[in-house]
Amino acid sequence: MKGQWIGTYQANNDGRLMLNIDELEDHFEGVAYIRPFENNTPVSIAYLSTKNKQPEQEIMAYINPVDPRTGNQCKWDEIKDQYSEDTYFSKEAKVTLKKTDGKLHINAVSNTGITLSSELTKPSEKDESKIVGQKMYWNEFKSYVSGISKSKYLFRGQKKPWRLRTSFHRRGRYRINTFTSRDIIQLHKRLSAITSHYFDLSIPEQNGSFFNLLQHHGYPTPLLDWSYSPYVSAFFAFRDWPIKHSGKGDVRIYIFDNNSWQKNYPQLLNLDPPYPHLSVMEFIAIDNPRLVPQQAITTVTNIDDIEAYVLEQETNDDIQYLQAIDIPANEREEAMRDLRFMGITAGSMFPSIDGVCEELREINFDE
Repeated sequence: MKGQWIGTYQANNDGRLMLNIDELEDHFEGVAYIRPFENNTPVSIAYLSTKNKQPEQEIMAYINPVDPRTGNQCKWDEIKDQYSEDTYFSKEAKVTLKKTDGKLHINAVSNTGITLSSELTKPSEKDESKIVGQKMYWNEFKSYVSGISKSKYLFRGQKKPWRLRTSFHRRGRYRINTFTSRDIIQLHKRLSAITSHYFDLSIPEQNGSFFNLLQHHGYPTPLLDWSYSPYVSAFFAFRDWPIKHSGKGDVRIYIFDNNSWQKNYPQLLNLDPPYPHLSVMEFIAIDNPRLVPQQAITTVTNIDDIEAYVLEQETNDDIQYLQAIDIPANEREEAMRDLRFMGITAGSMFPSIDGVCEELREINFDE
């Protein structure tokens, strides 16, 4: 039952439903985002907890409305004047969940008598990308990127052609509300004694910079790193392959049309709005010296399968937002030598003792 389940629902006002479920020691806990197609009823967020881990559950869900002016949860009395007098809001619902044949079936009856039914699916558990990468040798890649816009695109290098997922979702977490209300509070308390700057999490820019600091120091977050530089991305793609690798395999470099995406989709500072989103953010480099040399920029999302979401929008908009290039991994030595001449090394990407040691290990040791 664990995972991110997305689909449509049928009710008196049909809409889209996203349900994020985390697995705890002896049960599941979830949060559902209910977004009607019509604007005559509010978007709402429901919280639920199962009794155990059985594939069929009868439980209660507790529901909060979302203020259409702010996108934040609120009380019904605070926003009911935004809707017609005959609009009723349900505060709770009896819910039946049943997982079968890879789908999650939902039936609910609210305290105001509204019924809802839905059949949701979740992303495949396979790591492989659905995008067929364009095969290029290293010299062809250099020639190709020299001819494209330097300001329109973002780049991301990966060791293999894995699908795009954040470290948060790869580690099997889905409820971002728990991440912000628990993980971030714990980390902020501990790290405030170490960082030279005190991060004021009530300020969106500093809040985002704190998340980015965690990301760059290995804590799983709903952020995905990109770079303005195709060569920095190539460094990260080749970096983890063994020195003098001569076998098979490809590295993957994604190219994302940032300009078109930002033009067509609102970019949100809210990490967890009540609907799927992918937002591009450039955070302030507070206590994070890696951001500048890496020419780093970040996507923030509440979506498990980023790739599937972007491909769906490509079909809707008739625009190619995402492409991929696959380069043979056995060209690692030539690529890393060229990148070293460009000043792109572990020492420059990670300005620290660890980075310098990694750079010199690359030069002085064969394996």
